[in-house]
Amino acid sequence: MRKIRLYIAISLDGWIAKPDGDVAWLDQIPTPEGEDYGYAEFYAGIDTTLMGFNTYREVLGFGIPFPYPDKTNYVFTRQTDQADTEHVKFITADPATFLRELRTGPGADIWLIGGGQLNSALLQHDLIDEMWVFVMPIVLGHGIPLFAPPLPEKQLTLLHHQTYPSGVTLLKYEPRS
Repeated sequence: MRKIRLYIAISLDGWIAKPDGDVAWLDQIPTPEGEDYGYAEFYAGIDTTLMGFNTYREVLGFGIPFPYPDKTNYVFTRQTDQADTEHVKFITADPATFLRELRTGPGADIWLIGGGQLNSALLQHDLIDEMWVFVMPIVLGHGIPLFAPPLPEKQLTLLHHQTYPSGVTLLKYEPRS
């Protein structure tokens, strides 16, 4: 069965973006030359991405070509008038139902890019197999949370942790059974 893996950055105070969805604050974090925080290895292990519509709009606002053209990309939305694009398939079905079927099919692992609402929906239905959470050395004060409330309590097992010279800390978890 394919794993759904959350790979995401958060501020020290738990925000994945500013209230308007802006993630430009990530550019303020020093990145030593050649350090990709395991991204290339992670990216090579997935063939599908999942994101909410607001996250998709933010990605389009980066002013670069679509960053995942070699993957199958699903964007979850409540808007029924969205037409699929060259790189994206819009999904209006219930995310949990859709993903239970998708993960049993052939293919590599699946990257849950976010945002907070989609993260919560999948966590509530026990559909996140791994969480790669990069804690960035910045306090935003307010924003979009990693998981949108309400959310039931979930116990996690720490699989790996690593601190980088930049002050970024990776916490890799899996939900407890």
